[in-house]
Amino acid sequence: MTDTLETERASARSGGPGGAGPARGARATGTPLPWWLRRSAVTSLCAIAGIYTLLPLLWLLFAVTKTLPELYSGNGFSPSSGFHVLENVRDLFAADGGRFGRWMLNTAVYAVGGAFAATLLSVAAGYAFDKFPFRGKEKWYALVIAGVLIPNTAIVIPLYLMMANLQLTDTMWSVFIPLIVNPFGVYLARAYSAGAIPDELLEAARIDGAGEVRTFFSVGLRMMAPGALTIFLLQFIGIWNNFFLPMVMLTDNDLFTVAQGLFTWNSAVSQNPDYTRLVVIGSAVTTIPLLLLFIPLQRRWRAGLAEGGVK
Repeated sequence: MTDTLETERASARSGGPGGAGPARGARATGTPLPWWLRRSAVTSLCAIAGIYTLLPLLWLLFAVTKTLPELYSGNGFSPSSGFHVLENVRDLFAADGGRFGRWMLNTAVYAVGGAFAATLLSVAAGYAFDKFPFRGKEKWYALVIAGVLIPNTAIVIPLYLMMANLQLTDTMWSVFIPLIVNPFGVYLARAYSAGAIPDELLEAARIDGAGEVRTFFSVGLRMMAPGALTIFLLQFIGIWNNFFLPMVMLTDNDLFTVAQGLFTWNSAVSQNPDYTRLVVIGSAVTTIPLLLLFIPLQRRWRAGLAEGGVK
């Protein structure tokens, strides 16, 4: 009888015959989460953030269809009754002798060339920091990472003075050269190299007679392709939207980027009010290359980063 009572008491203390214990009971019947941590609240917050982000794009989408008087009258989130899209785009590329097309071409050259060079340099540097032992490696890496903490606007004036000493100001090189250095890309490349490239595979390539350069391009660069794609996209977007560096370096209108050119038009609205319409239409057109590049590739670079983080 005594043994039976002791067994029942022990079972009650442990949470029942199944041994669920107090912890399992607390998880099953615990205190509800606060309202701001519930799934519905988080989903609503994300929806509000998404709507807030898309509102300017939605306004641009409707503004493309309007004439200049319609931009100042009526509801900004309603299309024009005349739907003047083709007319507006034609006027945009014909204004000032077709300068907008020239600015788009310049921006594409800066963005594609700068992003490609920055990606290759970042991947090579990250690969070297990860796979090669050399004296002071961590100190050099810390110095590179310190570049992430420095705002780009803080180094524009020193860059201008350096380019002036080299007589490169007001040339495409004055914009292109600073853009190929990307400390954050080096950080991403080293992190991805550590997770995606096994050292045994590199050793096998060296045993087969491949040199370090060939091993990097044949093995390392190929395995780091998803991470390199991420660096390329981030750098491309950063260069495409860059404004302050070209504004300081360039005075030749034929070398302007899209952002700098639209700023010039916006500054001249008092002289030509129609520039307001052209700036709005140009702002909408400049988003198209980013959407065409980013949306089709986002699955690949997201999946690639996930693979590199798991391995």
